[in-house]
Amino acid sequence: MTAQHDIVLELKGLTKRFPGIVANDSIDLQLRKGEILALLGENGAGKSTLMNMVFGLYQPDEGEIWINGQPVSMDTPSKAIELGIGMVHQHFKLVPPFTVTENIVLGMETKKGLALDLKSSVQRIQELSDRYNLNIKPHAVVDTISVGMQQRVEIMKILYRGADILIFDEPTAVLTPQEITELLAILKGLAAEGKSIIIITHKLKEIMEIADRCTVIRRGKVIDTLQVATASPEALAERMVGRNVSLHVDKEPATPGERLVEVKDLHVKDASGQDMLRGVSFDIRAGEIVGIAGVDGNGQSELIEALTGMMKVDSGSIRMNGAEMANLSPRVVSESGVGHIPQDRHKHGLVLDFTVSENSVLKSYYNSPMSKLGILQENNIRKEAERFIESYDIRTPGTEVLARSLSGGNQQKIIIAREIEANPKFLIAAQPTRGLDVGAISFVHKQLIAERDAGKAVLLVSFELDEILDVADRILVIFNGQIVGETTPSATNEQKLGLMMAGKLGGESSNG
Repeated sequence: MTAQHDIVLELKGLTKRFPGIVANDSIDLQLRKGEILALLGENGAGKSTLMNMVFGLYQPDEGEIWINGQPVSMDTPSKAIELGIGMVHQHFKLVPPFTVTENIVLGMETKKGLALDLKSSVQRIQELSDRYNLNIKPHAVVDTISVGMQQRVEIMKILYRGADILIFDEPTAVLTPQEITELLAILKGLAAEGKSIIIITHKLKEIMEIADRCTVIRRGKVIDTLQVATASPEALAERMVGRNVSLHVDKEPATPGERLVEVKDLHVKDASGQDMLRGVSFDIRAGEIVGIAGVDGNGQSELIEALTGMMKVDSGSIRMNGAEMANLSPRVVSESGVGHIPQDRHKHGLVLDFTVSENSVLKSYYNSPMSKLGILQENNIRKEAERFIESYDIRTPGTEVLARSLSGGNQQKIIIAREIEANPKFLIAAQPTRGLDVGAISFVHKQLIAERDAGKAVLLVSFELDEILDVADRILVIFNGQIVGETTPSATNEQKLGLMMAGKLGGESSNG
């Protein structure tokens, strides 16, 4: 039995309503000193809303928040920080042109007379960095450091402000496998020092590795709290979605047909003239999924943008069904039969301030039956959205709510529905399951395999190695703008792929 004084944070009957939805329904939760508590739930289950109340971004409609045995009124994030709570959000809140130190001290600068005293801040940052093994460079400009390092700056920000309760919202969603390993080690170190941590994550493997307990939320209610040491990933997944979920992809072997997509000697430069793709060649046959594995920043984004017409090709060719596609406009590429699930759903997949209906027809609004003589046919557009909601289990209060009000997973399902229902010959899926729960991931994988089985060519670009190994039929490894190896899931494993991704091992070519 936990002694009462061990409980550093307690939520009692916390309820939050939004128009048409109860996001949190009378939630009770306890966090103990020095523990890592995982908060697990489907997309839209209410996890982020709950933590946003703890951090003072939202106010509860009912219920109480207790810190160290005392009820508190968490009316602003400043109050939360004052009470020793820090939160690292899914989308970082850093100022790119500022240095690491300037970002960390922002809002609580120390002064010597009228001048800023950054010297003492740098010293304190260095001490904290050494203590928690963060390896932060105080003078680096945020714009120039990796995503993983930016996250460490966010962690440092909350430690610098003296937080004892640390909340992480999907902290590994944008990290490479190596950065994830390093982050989990940092979190374990923080807990060992007596910090109390809540981590919102969908990744069962990570929960099994670092959490002490796991509280499962389904549709706004707490379903269960389990001791992780005695739980299995399957049990956690079942509690989360309320049914058995296969954690492995069931698929028949591929039966590839003719070459549908041929990429030859592709060269792409960025705006500053730097080579981003250097002689990339590969092909994809009808009825197969080719996976591209690589650490972020090795040319994947440029490859996707070249294939979809969003970026200029300097030389080389992209052919689909024998027709040249390089340097055509995105609309022409799309109308030629290329579907694209983009890696950044907010930037390239949705218009967040458009409704679910409007987002459903972003690629077809100008054609019949969505428009007639240049006038949008609202009824037909709404019906299309209703069909997508039904077929793809999109959790939304209705077709006319704004896309930004949906959870990330449900936003992703709108994009997947729109792209697949357009019946493309060639589907490019970039990070299609980023930030999704196991139920939604399983759904997306089934859709990709169904597209393959219907004779489509599918290109899967993912930083999740287990996704590549589970879903792809062939794997290409990209490093420094070049394809450095080719293999199949049966001929490799995460370790070998990791070495190839770091440019340290060639792959066995099996392309016939």
